[in-house]
Amino acid sequence: MSGGAAKDGIVGVLIVDDEEPARSVLREHLANLPGVRILGECANGFDAVKSAAELSPQIVFLDIEMPKLDGFEVLELLDPSIAAVFVTAYDEFAVRAFEVHAVDYVLKPFDPSRIVLAVERARKRLARAPGVSAAELHAAARPGARLSRVVVRDGSRVHIIPVERLDAVEAQDDYVALKSGGKSYLKAQTLSSLAAALDPARFVRVHRSHLVRIDAIARLEALARGSHVAILADGSLVPVSREGYGRLKDLLG
Repeated sequence: MSGGAAKDGIVGVLIVDDEEPARSVLREHLANLPGVRILGECANGFDAVKSAAELSPQIVFLDIEMPKLDGFEVLELLDPSIAAVFVTAYDEFAVRAFEVHAVDYVLKPFDPSRIVLAVERARKRLARAPGVSAAELHAAARPGARLSRVVVRDGSRVHIIPVERLDAVEAQDDYVALKSGGKSYLKAQTLSSLAAALDPARFVRVHRSHLVRIDAIARLEALARGSHVAILADGSLVPVSREGYGRLKDLLG
């Protein structure tokens, strides 16, 4: 069974929650639903990403508050064809974000009828592309919160980059290249959405295609026609536009 549309009317479901009692209750309710096959259970986000790649579920019941990787970070790393149903205790901002973006959720303690409805809605959603990215949903559910780390999937591996080690970011079509410790990691995300989630006092858009951490800049050098280049502590060069130079001057005083 692969991600996307269900085959023969049967959908594969993966349950992800760090609390065993919650997984047990979900398992019991889902096992009684026709056309649902439980493919597996995971107690943390890393296992969820690995299991989703191996088992190819169509639907994932995904807890928000988990150690290691939270539900929003897991969603960023899953195949976008998978329909996610978030599992949470009541969270005003998150629930409002889910409702605005038509993303389904179930609240703890579980209401069996709500689980049935969530599966029905997820089935319908499998046939069309998601309307909102994981990063946008995270921002809507956690308004004002700033990223403390960035997660990137590289095949079967998951890299976690603390923001204090994120030196620069370059836009590459629908991806961003994250520069950290002399290495580059490619992630499917727009530069604008990542910039909006980072602390503007620490990261600045120095060019339409480049974002840098201020602390990573060793020096600035002037070029022709009012443009500049930022030389980072690791020796790499980042172009700085006139507008970007103005932003840097404002931040650096």
